[in-house]
Amino acid sequence: MLTSEERAEIETESTHYPTREAVCIDALKIVQQHRGWISDEALGDIGELLGMSSADLDAVATFYNLIFRKPVGRHVIYVCDSVSCWILGCERHFQRLAERLGTKPGETTPDGRFTVLPIVCLGACDHAPALMIDRDLHLDVEPANLDRILEGYR
Repeated sequence: MLTSEERAEIETESTHYPTREAVCIDALKIVQQHRGWISDEALGDIGELLGMSSADLDAVATFYNLIFRKPVGRHVIYVCDSVSCWILGCERHFQRLAERLGTKPGETTPDGRFTVLPIVCLGACDHAPALMIDRDLHLDVEPANLDRILEGYR
């Protein structure tokens, strides 16, 4: 069941769109912001509110890599693996994160603190390699700086 706060935020957002269905991405983002991910139950509740089927919403949710259909850690680390970041060593970031956190891309640490995900582009090619933790963009990242960066996320 959607909370009254989630419903209110979705209703407010829907005023900016010509149809109820058009707010679906924002609705998914709103619920995810409150819950951390989109469960099947939440998908059904959003669909009911917007007059959409769960299948249609799932198609939208699984298309976008920033909508999570399974639980993730408290903090999500997006490691850019686009051409610029790859050339400048993003693989070293994956290696360092695996050493430090004991996770591979797509996994969550046992304590639920971090999930490590590759992402196609962060739009920071001029400051590659880049990574983003939650909504914080980190530029020109050297593997040696990862420990210091991670300490800022409890």
